[in-house]
Amino acid sequence: MIQKKATPLEPWRKNLYIIWIAKFIAMMGMSLVVPFLPFFVRELGVQDQADVAMWSGLVFSGPFFLSFIMTPIWGSLGDRYGRKFMVVRAIFGLGISQFLMAFAQSVEMLFLLRMLQGAISGFIAAALALVASTTPRERSGYAIGLLQSAIAGGNVVGPLIGGTLADTFGFRPIFFIVAALCTIAGVFIVIFVTEERTGKEAQEPRHSVTSNYRHSFQSKPIRTALSIIFFSQVAMYMIQPIFALYVEYLETDPNYLATIAGATFSVAGLFMVISSPWWGRRNDEKSYKKNLTIAIGGAAVAYASQALVTSAFQLIFLRAVQGFCMGGILPTLFSYVSKNTELSRRGGVMGIASSFQLLANMVGPTSGGFIAAQLGLRETFLVTGGILAAAVVLVRRTFEDIAEPSHAESPPHPKTPPLEPITHD
Repeated sequence: MIQKKATPLEPWRKNLYIIWIAKFIAMMGMSLVVPFLPFFVRELGVQDQADVAMWSGLVFSGPFFLSFIMTPIWGSLGDRYGRKFMVVRAIFGLGISQFLMAFAQSVEMLFLLRMLQGAISGFIAAALALVASTTPRERSGYAIGLLQSAIAGGNVVGPLIGGTLADTFGFRPIFFIVAALCTIAGVFIVIFVTEERTGKEAQEPRHSVTSNYRHSFQSKPIRTALSIIFFSQVAMYMIQPIFALYVEYLETDPNYLATIAGATFSVAGLFMVISSPWWGRRNDEKSYKKNLTIAIGGAAVAYASQALVTSAFQLIFLRAVQGFCMGGILPTLFSYVSKNTELSRRGGVMGIASSFQLLANMVGPTSGGFIAAQLGLRETFLVTGGILAAAVVLVRRTFEDIAEPSHAESPPHPKTPPLEPITHD
């Protein structure tokens, strides 16, 4: 009997799967520390409850302050010196910062180290740029959607096991565990991920960060995508700081409050993991404009409907719908930005797109807490739904689909004329 030899994976697929594993490990590791950050702040000497809340918010947001500035810079350097190099630098940078946090002696030191993490990491944007540049154009939607599932999956798994590990080993050993996981992931990337930079690519013009920003804001498709990334993510992050309070407000059994809040919150992430690759494949086959309309519109309805529930268990179905729709927003937008950007500046522009998401990470929770304090918990869900509904209007009025070139196997050369908009869905 003749045995068939196993067909080796195409290089882009091998890169995608290795990066997916590394990204899942990185996101799981970063979210491991989220459940016990307030308790670690207290262990570092902050005792007043109001001060604990303030420092917990600052420590949680710490990485976003500098990553918003540094991510486009790292992306531009990746275009010049290699995107794999940026991925390796980012994952090891994340590991180093986590290792140092284990030795923090004060909350101020912890905050500075969290800012250092944001400055030297930027793993998500670097991974997006590498995958976008090595994946065939007609499969980029699927690839970016699959990467999004790694983010969602890591954010679901991390908090579920982080608290248990902290109870078992204490707070500081968790940082060592995360550093070790990042180091292992980095070694896998060094060994197994490949990036071929052709002579033609090496001769292409090099673009500065300022040039990339100018290009992004002058390009109507990219400018529109950046706006939608910002507003959609601000709306979604508005709910995060008040969700547990809303579950409590619904008169949940206090003996199981944390469990019910955590499980209900995780439902959305679980369905993001399931739906992101599906949305990614749709992006390779269907209209971007239509996919965004469905995804953002569905999320708007799901969020607004959560304001009407009378028990926490009624949230489960709506959170599932919300997560399924959310899984189609960022993959669609990042894939769209990638396909509207020439290869020579793709890392820099993808970094700018990621920085708009990071900006939303800072604005969303702060504004959500303020709105909840002024209007109420239920009303915050209605405001979120309203912002997403406005984003749908923005998509319908300003978003332009792209016409795929017949030679879709390779990304367009930088001198290729811009893609013409499609006038229908």
